[in-house]
Amino acid sequence: MENNITIPKHIGIIMDGNGRWAKKRFLPRNMGHKKGAEVFQDITRYCNELGLEAVTFYAFSTENWKRPQEEVEGIMKLFKEYLIKAFDYEKENNKIVFLGDKSAFSGELLDLMLEIEEKTADRTGMILNIALNYGSRNEIINACKEISQLVKEGKMSIDDINEESFSNHLYTKNQPDPDFILRPSGEKRLSNFLLWQSAYAEFVYMDVLWPDFTRKNLDEAILEFNKRNRRFGGV
Repeated sequence: MENNITIPKHIGIIMDGNGRWAKKRFLPRNMGHKKGAEVFQDITRYCNELGLEAVTFYAFSTENWKRPQEEVEGIMKLFKEYLIKAFDYEKENNKIVFLGDKSAFSGELLDLMLEIEEKTADRTGMILNIALNYGSRNEIINACKEISQLVKEGKMSIDDINEESFSNHLYTKNQPDPDFILRPSGEKRLSNFLLWQSAYAEFVYMDVLWPDFTRKNLDEAILEFNKRNRRFGGV
């Protein structure tokens, strides 16, 4: 990466195209997810090397439960394998946060996630957000419910509700908003990902399936981001 390039503080990545990658190779869809998980590990390390403050990977949405049971079971197995390996990132000093409704997962997976979050909570390096059973609309509704309960209990007044206080009830509280959202695979939609947080994010779409995604592709995405003129509603 060139020295005069601005490295974003936070990138949101929609990991897309695993199934199509497998289909093109006449492989089971879960082979695409396995390859995609390997790419996830490498890109995480590269984001750390680049000096990002945070990166958020969209791994499994609230809608993904609708997929065939065999595929979902395979994805859950992969999650378990890579959660166990999560401590491989210890040398990178990553703080690992799981965004989403954890209650839908098995007790074993839930325990693993909570253990990893607890053990990495005090790390001072890059924040690695992994969005699992995540849906941004649900996140926003949950934040509304939390704030409503606080108002009901007299712990918060309606006048205290603003963008900052609302953000503090989202899964990404105390984190910078994403500077840009990256979606490989050629699709051009957010798919219920970080709707509130990406209000002023740039969008970068790439015609490469996630299992084929490389560090060079991320460099290209960051270069594209650097070409954007971010006015945040100003002139």
